[in-house]
Amino acid sequence: MWPSMNKDNGAIQDVLRRVRGEFLEMPGLRLTSEQARRLWRLDQTSCDAVLGALVDARFLARTRDGAFVRQDGSSPR
Repeated sequence: MWPSMNKDNGAIQDVLRRVRGEFLEMPGLRLTSEQARRLWRLDQTSCDAVLGALVDARFLARTRDGAFVRQDGSSPR
C-alpha cells in the first residue's frame, strides 16, 4: 500500500516513476482511476494525487469520459 503522501518523498517519486514507466512501455494504455488504483494497489487519495501530478506535468491527459492516457499529441480524447 502507498505510504502517507507527506511521509516519504522517495516512495512518492518511486510510484510516479513506476506509473510513468507503465504508460511509456504500453503505448495506448488507457486507464480509469479505479483501474489505476487496482493496478498499482493505491488508495483513492494517493492514486488521485499521482494521476493529478502527472496531468499537471502534462505527461497524462484526462479524456472526456474520465480515463487517463499519455499526452503525446496523438492520443484520442
